[in-house]
Amino acid sequence: MKIWLQAFRLRTLFLSLACILMGVFLAKIYVQNISVLSVCLTLLTALFLQILSNLANDYGDSKHGADNSERKGPQRAVQSGKITAKQMLTAIIVFTLLSLVSGIFLLYTCSNIIGLTGVITLFVFGIVSIIAAITYTNGKKPYGYLGLGDISVFIFFGIVSVVGTFYLLTGSINAMIILPAISCGLFAVGVLNLNNMRDIDSDLLAGKKSIPARLGFEKSKKYHYIIVVIGLISSLVFVMFYKEFPTLKNLSFVACYPFFLKQLFTVKKTQNKLLLDPLLKQLAISTLLFVLLFGFGNAF
Repeated sequence: MKIWLQAFRLRTLFLSLACILMGVFLAKIYVQNISVLSVCLTLLTALFLQILSNLANDYGDSKHGADNSERKGPQRAVQSGKITAKQMLTAIIVFTLLSLVSGIFLLYTCSNIIGLTGVITLFVFGIVSIIAAITYTNGKKPYGYLGLGDISVFIFFGIVSVVGTFYLLTGSINAMIILPAISCGLFAVGVLNLNNMRDIDSDLLAGKKSIPARLGFEKSKKYHYIIVVIGLISSLVFVMFYKEFPTLKNLSFVACYPFFLKQLFTVKKTQNKLLLDPLLKQLAISTLLFVLLFGFGNAF
């Protein structure tokens, strides 16, 4: 069980929860009454998808050689031999089915809000999400090896998670919610960027052309500063427009900005790539704290 929990990469689940909760809080801002069952099913489906993505990533990187002896991060399950490739493939199938069943049940509970067109549209997005989770590092030409991971993470953690959750719970779309969605998407990209910065050497050996592998270590740091700072600004702009005269309560999420800035300072001074590993969990937890404070200050 401990080995499987490690393979699930629990620290990444904070990020997945944060993005869904942002959509929930935004729905609460615009529509007071939302279904608790729908919220729980949305969170459960997101967790299944995130675990599926992590397992597929473990399997794919072991097959393509990105998880090798040069890798500076924690050993992966298949790479270390603690879980066989066949066992991992079985787990991927199981979590694909769990994601599908949970997603279908979620759409059923929300069908009275989003209608048949909404159900079909979100079902298609759900299938695309499953395919994207699996093909990130799997297949003949995994898109994660082409440097497209950042775009995918931004779309699925930002736009799909936040806007999709908002639509599920309200049956509507509001252009303003794109700003908090951008924040979540960029913070998720920041976590991926830290992961890829840590793994530059092993990724280059495996032919994985991630953004840091293309830019180099120092330029990847500057890229990291930009995406995190824009993420911090986006939600602030939302509150400024949503509330003509925002109160301290509305702006309470600003209290966690020092955590983000401290991480940026650590990235700037770090030369040992292995020291970036703890920052992944820190940024994921900081994102969850950011979203919780945002929700407390504006949805309640």
